[in-house]
Amino acid sequence: MIYKKIFAFLMVFCLMATAVSFPANSLSEEEITAPSAILMEPASKEILYEQNSHEQRACASVTKIMTLLLVMEALDSGKITLDETVTASAKAASMGGSDIWLEEGEQMSVDDLIKATAVASANDAAVALAEHICGDLGEFIAQMNNKAKELGMNDTTFKNCNGLDEEGHVTSAYDVALMSAALMEHPKIFGYTSIWMDNLRGGETQIVNTNKLLKTYNGITGLKTGTTDDAGCCMSASACRDGLNLVAVVLGCKTGTQRFKEAAALLDYGFANYKYTNLSVPEDFPQEIEVVGGMIPQTSLSCNVSQGALLPKSQSAEIKWEIDLPESVEAPVESGQTIGTLICSCVDKELGRFDITANEDIASIGFSPVLSLIYNALIAL
Repeated sequence: MIYKKIFAFLMVFCLMATAVSFPANSLSEEEITAPSAILMEPASKEILYEQNSHEQRACASVTKIMTLLLVMEALDSGKITLDETVTASAKAASMGGSDIWLEEGEQMSVDDLIKATAVASANDAAVALAEHICGDLGEFIAQMNNKAKELGMNDTTFKNCNGLDEEGHVTSAYDVALMSAALMEHPKIFGYTSIWMDNLRGGETQIVNTNKLLKTYNGITGLKTGTTDDAGCCMSASACRDGLNLVAVVLGCKTGTQRFKEAAALLDYGFANYKYTNLSVPEDFPQEIEVVGGMIPQTSLSCNVSQGALLPKSQSAEIKWEIDLPESVEAPVESGQTIGTLICSCVDKELGRFDITANEDIASIGFSPVLSLIYNALIAL
């Protein structure tokens, strides 16, 4: 009897050990059933999960991420302002699908039209903004495609600015993640994508966000949903926890419920398994370097480490720094001159390279500099 108990105990122990050896947080095929999906860290563009991420598909109103990106750029450049008035054209007023029922000739501020586009996914508002920025809808769509090329969105062709089904209007989960990351570089957009409910036309028109994760997901910041017959239910979801930003994209889901559930599962996976660490100059960083043949024998050094790094939470190895710096440098030396390189890595993965620069201008020893030095010393006396 005692042997049976010992055997049972050993079996339980082995099963527990086996369970511990597997990742505590992973994604199964049952959890992510979307035809195309991706999870990306937007700053580094590092892919944490993907499934058919380059498959070309319709993406419905997720298209408006690019529209909003161009709007944010127009605001940043001063081309438009939030309080200026936009007059709706017949084209804008004719849009079907989700809209705010703009009438031809109706006037609304840029601010309210952005709100309508981001929150209510209004097709008419998106067209009104596009025409206001470029004067011509076709020109705006051309700018959308140019921006897509600039961002490396090689799977994408835009035919309209709002995502209504149209032959040849295609993108991919990877490309949606890229343009989402670009939009997230404009923090003011979160002032719109995080709105749950608001009003337009002085309170006459109520709008409710199509992103239901705003009410259920911790750390959600946006970004955009979309649904059409061709595209199915789609979503790009952005969230932030403990300094880590993530964007999850699902395309072609059968239902809205599936869309939100699987986007949340992707985000959960990212937050459970990864962390964002701010990098800083190591403690053993050299403060100065010898200058050979200079009027001053050494110069102080600087290194601007301004980025962070995405690391697995399970990673036990520490961040390592390598200082590639000569023992000395020949004069003359200019302030800001690159002297060496600071290299950051973790478990054979390079995280970043940073220039080590001189802080002072140091002339070579010569007759004129020495004479100038003597003269200044005498003046000081």
